[in-house]
Amino acid sequence: MNHPQTTEHSETCTTHPMARAMRLIGDMWTLMIVYNLLSGPKRFGVLLEALGNVSPKTVSQRLKMLEEIGFVERQAFAEIPPRVEYHLTEKGLALVDIMEAIQQFGERYLADSEPASPTPPSAPQSCQ
Repeated sequence: MNHPQTTEHSETCTTHPMARAMRLIGDMWTLMIVYNLLSGPKRFGVLLEALGNVSPKTVSQRLKMLEEIGFVERQAFAEIPPRVEYHLTEKGLALVDIMEAIQQFGERYLADSEPASPTPPSAPQSCQ
C-alpha cells in the first residue's frame, strides 16, 4: 500500500485507487447493503427492513449502482407474485475482508454512543 508520504504527487483524488474505490462503495448505505448480502441472497423488502431508517428510493438507487458496477446481481423469478432477489457477485464477495476490517475497527475504536455520521473533517485541499 502506498502511503501519502510515498505516493507520487501525480496521483490525484480522482485517480488514486483508494479514491476511486471509495467513490463506489464509500457511503454508509452501500456498505450496509453489501454487509447484509454477505450472508446470502435477499429480497428488497428484507434488505429494507434490515437497514432500518432508510428510504426505499435510497436502497433502490444503491442496488442499481451496485448492479451496474458488477458487485450485485439481481435475479428475477418467474413466479406469481413476482419475486426478485439480490446477491453478491464474485467482485462483491471480494469486499469480505474489507467489511470485516471495518467492523473490527468499529468494535475496537468506536464507542456505541458515538454518532454514526459525525461531521467529517475538511477534505485536503487537493480533494475539494
